[in-house]
Amino acid sequence: MTATTSSRTYSIREVATLTGLPASTLRYYETIGLIQPVSRGASSGHRVYDETDLDQLTGVACLAAIGLSIDDMRAYVANSRLGSDGANEQIDMLSDHAARLAREAEHLELRRTYVGLKTDYWRAMAAGDQARAEEIGAQAHTLADRIRSRESQ
Repeated sequence: MTATTSSRTYSIREVATLTGLPASTLRYYETIGLIQPVSRGASSGHRVYDETDLDQLTGVACLAAIGLSIDDMRAYVANSRLGSDGANEQIDMLSDHAARLAREAEHLELRRTYVGLKTDYWRAMAAGDQARAEEIGAQAHTLADRIRSRESQ
């Protein structure tokens, strides 16, 4: 007696729903070689994804979600295939990306603080507290200079 295993297949619409990636992105990732070519239905010619494809795309969707560039995603996928031989490259890439995210978070926090200062400024203005408004305005101006200097880096 032969054991048969049925492998679940998915349409592009199902994979888009499961991964959170639009169908156009799925097709693009295949076109640029980020993922392996997907099988086609014999009669329809439509893409037919299997569990391996879904696993690969779920991983790629996570890479996209953390903000890796296409080039970095390509390198990550290629290094993943190398196993431990690609580990150092993965560590370097992810460490560099974590540092970029930390800089972005810092910049976002400065912008959030600026919005808070401007809100406080207008609260002081609404309350008729001109002295407080001027003090907050000066703080906001100093912070705006910091934000601009970071953006030019």
